[in-house]
Amino acid sequence: MTDKQSLPLAGIRVIEFTHMVMGPAAGLVLADMGADVIKIEPAGGDNTRRLPGSGSGYFPMYNRNKRSLCVDLKSEAGKEAVLKLLDDADVLIENFRPGTMDRLGFGYEEISKRNPKLIYCSEKGFLAGPYEHRTALDEVAQMMGGLAYMTGPPGQPLRAGASVIDVQGGMFGSLGILGALHQRNETGKGQLVIASLYESTVFLVGQHMAQKAVTGNAAAPMPARVSAWAIYQVFDTKDDDQVFVGVVSDKQWVMLCESFGLDELGADETLKTNSDRVANKERLVPLIKEAFAAYTKAELMEKLEATGLPFAPITRPEDLFEDPHLNSGGGLVPFTVTDGEFKGQEAKLPALPLEMDGNRFGLYQPVPRAGEHTRDVLAEAGYSDAEIDQMIADGVVTAE
Repeated sequence: MTDKQSLPLAGIRVIEFTHMVMGPAAGLVLADMGADVIKIEPAGGDNTRRLPGSGSGYFPMYNRNKRSLCVDLKSEAGKEAVLKLLDDADVLIENFRPGTMDRLGFGYEEISKRNPKLIYCSEKGFLAGPYEHRTALDEVAQMMGGLAYMTGPPGQPLRAGASVIDVQGGMFGSLGILGALHQRNETGKGQLVIASLYESTVFLVGQHMAQKAVTGNAAAPMPARVSAWAIYQVFDTKDDDQVFVGVVSDKQWVMLCESFGLDELGADETLKTNSDRVANKERLVPLIKEAFAAYTKAELMEKLEATGLPFAPITRPEDLFEDPHLNSGGGLVPFTVTDGEFKGQEAKLPALPLEMDGNRFGLYQPVPRAGEHTRDVLAEAGYSDAEIDQMIADGVVTAE
């Protein structure tokens, strides 16, 4: 979908006071689905644009399909300009430290009086409770929410290999916004929506909490877990590569034995059921390893795909640029690097993992340059060209 007017959130205006990942991820979901998301940035642009190393991909990944307004929120003229935008907005998203928006004059109590229909979404570290005033990060939430404990080996807590909690917190925020917009159709009123990092993490590990409640046994970290299936792991191939294979049903076990000529194993009555195979895992897995090691990675994957068994190559993120499935199905959208050493370089990034009415959500507006839309946004708010020029001269706003 590249025609903005045909998108499900066309006509919804969002004012976004965000940085890093969690807040921008919430805005990205709405922007990709057609909302007009105006990103409020300080003069010179959001510092997220300039993060090095692992943070260098944050801005381009989570800020496409948005417009950029660079403004000094501490100036009276800058504050008034943004308040004008909020008077006609549908949604506000923010992910600053508790109290920051209040100090700037953009807190929920004040803004909701000006615009009672506004959906105000705060992306925070914690929901209401003793921790709610703490500052949190993705890694903090993973550590205290049980996810790092479950990911690493015993005694070695390890964060997940992506900003999964930031992104999930943003997704829950956008979900809350959509629910509030739907409710506003009935009540005519906006409301405060709060999503959080800590509770998002706890929600993810809920299955492990449930295991303890149901069985009385605490879940072990994933590297030390007792798997529910005997064959559910990474296997080495003849060409020194690896493939993950899972056999999660008795039917799949029969398929495996028939496809790979494992007649003796298939006829073994002690391996008929999943529980049987788990009980005999130490004997069974070495035999499967030996069978798979006779194939190269490509040969094994071809055979597994023909069989219909669950499998996966061990893929690095950089390999996904050339993934044939993503490239053929609209799973990657184009973008142009806007900041840094590779400014101007063309590449592709993941689309929203959604399909509606047979269509994927794509790109209708590139990742914005800092202040790229300052003039347009202010003009839409009623400012004349002369007034905008004066604001630029006074340093209230910056424009490209």
